Amino acid sequence: MARSMVEITRDGTRIEQLKALSLVLAARIDDGGDSHSMAQLSRQYRETLKEISELENDDDSSDPIAGILASRGDDR
Repeated sequence: MARSMVEITRDGTRIEQLKALSLVLAARIDDGGDSHSMAQLSRQYRETLKEISELENDDDSSDPIAGILASRGDDR
């Protein structure tokens, strides 16, 4: 069963929250609407997809703290 937006917002990771938001936005876009709201929805949808992509492609090697922890063997 799909989790609600409230549950995902409360308990989900950032990537889970963004993916759930992208599905809500996509459904609203598919439903149509006036051109003003469609422009706003489309813009938010693109920004959400961009952030998802950035998070999924994020490499710990660019994070100095992660690099220090990895060199110490600290998996916290």
